[in-house]
Amino acid sequence: MLSALALLSALSLLLAVWQWVAAWRFPLHSRAPEPAFTPAVTLLKPLKGWDDQSADCLRSWLNQQYPAAVQVLLGIASADDPAAEPIRRLLKENPTWNAQLVVCPNALGANAKVSTLIQLARLADHEIIAVSDADVLAPPDYLCNAVAPLRKPKVGLVNSFYRLAQPSTLAMQCEAIAINADFWSQVLQGQTLQPLDFALGAVMVTRREQLAAIGGFAALADYLADDFQLGNRIVRTGKSIAICPVVVDCLSTPMGWRAVWDHQLRWSRTIRVCKPLPYAFSILSNATFWPLLWLFGMPTANVALAVGGCVLARIVMAATLQNRLAPGNGSWAYCWLAPVKDLMQFALWLLAFCGNHIEWRGQRYRLLRDGKLVRI
Repeated sequence: MLSALALLSALSLLLAVWQWVAAWRFPLHSRAPEPAFTPAVTLLKPLKGWDDQSADCLRSWLNQQYPAAVQVLLGIASADDPAAEPIRRLLKENPTWNAQLVVCPNALGANAKVSTLIQLARLADHEIIAVSDADVLAPPDYLCNAVAPLRKPKVGLVNSFYRLAQPSTLAMQCEAIAINADFWSQVLQGQTLQPLDFALGAVMVTRREQLAAIGGFAALADYLADDFQLGNRIVRTGKSIAICPVVVDCLSTPMGWRAVWDHQLRWSRTIRVCKPLPYAFSILSNATFWPLLWLFGMPTANVALAVGGCVLARIVMAATLQNRLAPGNGSWAYCWLAPVKDLMQFALWLLAFCGNHIEWRGQRYRLLRDGKLVRI
């Protein structure tokens, strides 16, 4: 038993090193030199509510340095949404923007975001369709770089890594490790085994013909992980998914430990439904849990030294990955949270298999085995 724990500890460290190497080999933050492929783009942006960062996020898309036409469709579910008046004022102050606020009142499925996308897509003028979450802030050259891979007919969808840009509380610093250090590097680790077969939801760029081939956004209306479903269905048509190396920011309002826990639990149950076997085996890569369990079972000086080395390596790798995705965000000051995040992740991994209820956008849902949502 103790030798098995030693082996699992070594395996978890080996998997962490593999993840670290896969991430460092990716050309993160690189730019395409004067992209020649710049077709007109329609951006669909579902919105709900308004906060201090909303205006900056919106301006980042409306001020893109893109040589072709960009149509921006901003969708809200109700004319009474808090975002309505600030958006109208912003558009009035900038009449040169090709942007339109669209009220999308029809509930066309359990996923309210996809319901809005269905209604926005009907007004799209262009072949290239981009989808962005409300809290995403993009660099000025983002569209030039994100659209470029679509010049290859084989590429059916382009997406990007994203970073939690303003972790303003200790709980959010812990979540930043999950997003800014682990998530993107785990995606690249998985890509060393097989091509990417799902999309990352912060920003997705595809063609209208690809959407039509999978039944449009309507085919995703009852799924929680609409990004996973969109990418997976496009891949099943024979197309591939490309990752744009330009990173976007997610600007989140301050969250405490309960909000972070709920978000991570929803994420864990979503991944468990979408990728059940890989998620089940993902516990093997927890480079804090297994060494500490080994130390608990065999509390000797040599084991303590080995475990200390494992945990220190985990902290250093997490900090360097986070600093690479989000340079200068103070990752080293909070790198000690990496083991805390790992222990939380073990509890979340267990809970992901122990229930199927989630909270999302103020609503409670039951998550079915195929990933569909049923409102409670």
